Amino acid sequence: MKTEQLLKNVTPDKSELELINSYARKPLSEDEVYVFTVVLCDNEIDRDYERFTVEALEKLSELFVGKTGIFDHNPTASNQSARIISCKVEAVAGKKNSLGDDYFRLVARAYMPITESNKALRESIDSGITREVSVGCSVEKTICSICGEDINSHNCPHVKGERYDCALCYGELTDPNDAYEFSFVAVPAQKGAGVIKAFRKEKSMTDILKSIEKSEAVTLTKDDSKNLHNYIEGLKKQAADGAFYRNSLVSDVLKFSAVCEPEISRGTMESVTKALSIEELSELRKVYKSKAQKKLPPVVQLFPNKNETKTEINNEFKI
Repeated sequence: MKTEQLLKNVTPDKSELELINSYARKPLSEDEVYVFTVVLCDNEIDRDYERFTVEALEKLSELFVGKTGIFDHNPTASNQSARIISCKVEAVAGKKNSLGDDYFRLVARAYMPITESNKALRESIDSGITREVSVGCSVEKTICSICGEDINSHNCPHVKGERYDCALCYGELTDPNDAYEFSFVAVPAQKGAGVIKAFRKEKSMTDILKSIEKSEAVTLTKDDSKNLHNYIEGLKKQAADGAFYRNSLVSDVLKFSAVCEPEISRGTMESVTKALSIEELSELRKVYKSKAQKKLPPVVQLFPNKNETKTEINNEFKI
């Protein structure tokens, strides 16, 4: 959860009031609305070792217009407090991000009606107590800064936050496809939480597995848990199928080896098969089966006696 900040409150001009009234069911005057400026996100590497590209910020400037402001990313109707009326990307003159690139940020104008129920919030904003915000949105891909692959795919072996030949690995957030909300947050994000870019119901299974592989703590939603359960059940089914196939290979190896090498005890062969892989068992089965067929060739079931005449051959099977 990357936090950004609220900027100074400014009285809405005529054009902004028109935008506000496009959302309101009844016309509101400038004395009835509280308007403020908020920095939503930027092109700096955040605590989750991810950053938006400038192109992504431009797309988000369109997607965030009309989106609501809530608290702590809790998407309930009663939690709605403000709404964004305009959004733009701006460069801060003379400022660079940690990569040495020009610093860009996404700045929004938002409003809330002046009511008794939100008086405490407005006073908290004005006094600088409620200052931090974070955003909820989703992107198509997160590109690895090291290899250029999707960092959530198995094609990328790199880990965000690690260094490779002194180069920091981070994810570039590209192609935003939706914006959900911005949130007032009570405390700055702790290290490792990062910006909430996607208010999604489920995590990528690749993300979950990568975290487990690295022995990291993983917080799962109900849907995440369900997906992980289904994934594990799928692995169990594959394991059961594999065990069945292995047992059939072992059974054939023991059967054919008894024909080819009867001097070797069954117990010895069972011990041998336990140490073999599926590929080795399959190869051994193929060899033993070929030898067994040569040693015991198939016999025709209805073979005539030498003394039988042609007219007598298999007469007992004629109808």
